[in-house]
Amino acid sequence: QVQLVESGGGLVQAGGSLRLSCAVSGSILSINVMAWYRQAPGKQRELVAVITSGGSTNYADSVKGRFTISRDNAKNTVDLQMNSLKPEDTAVYWCHVDVISPIISRPMGYWGQGTQVTVSS
Repeated sequence: QVQLVESGGGLVQAGGSLRLSCAVSGSILSINVMAWYRQAPGKQRELVAVITSGGSTNYADSVKGRFTISRDNAKNTVDLQMNSLKPEDTAVYWCHVDVISPIISRPMGYWGQGTQVTVSS
């Protein structure tokens, strides 16, 4: 079994910063891609940022230059540093990871429980 626990959401004023963290635990052999998604009210879930096991990153155009994704492979964590936050960043944020477990040799995707980020104007 694999568990993801997110933390770090909350309420912040426009221009402020928040840092989201996601800790992965359980039966893990390795973790491939780690990512953050978000879903704003009335909108579809979108990919915010992704990081590979080798450290390559990619970002949605809307967050480039403001958000930074990072991972600690020793601790099985992925963080999302969000700076210069805007009201349009308000959403529920989820982490998603692709895990290879000792039992299942192919990557399986897992989601965190979601954390609310609210940016006031």
